[in-house]
Amino acid sequence: MKFYYVYILKCSDNSLYVGITSNIERRVLEHNGGKYPDAYTHKRRPVELVFCQEFTEPNQAIDFEKKIKKWSRLKKQALIDENYDELQRLSECRNETHSKYKDKMREEDL
Repeated sequence: MKFYYVYILKCSDNSLYVGITSNIERRVLEHNGGKYPDAYTHKRRPVELVFCQEFTEPNQAIDFEKKIKKWSRLKKQALIDENYDELQRLSECRNETHSKYKDKMREEDL
């Protein structure tokens, strides 16, 4: 069975890089070896693997990678730290138009 991995690297400048691969060991070696000079991580080496999630379906891995690439650094760090309570809190919608806050605003207007 083939596996796909969504991973997060911590770069030497403390930034986080999110990627996807079918061979995690090889890919981390490529990042640290500077195989691709135009890559984000090339000038930020060495990198450290701080998170890795395994998938059996490539589309699930692709969807997850796309999702976490859009996340804030705080949200990614909560995932890395396995702090799921914080991850949930950071995932809550805080827009004034959200129903959770809309009711509060109506009460305040009264």
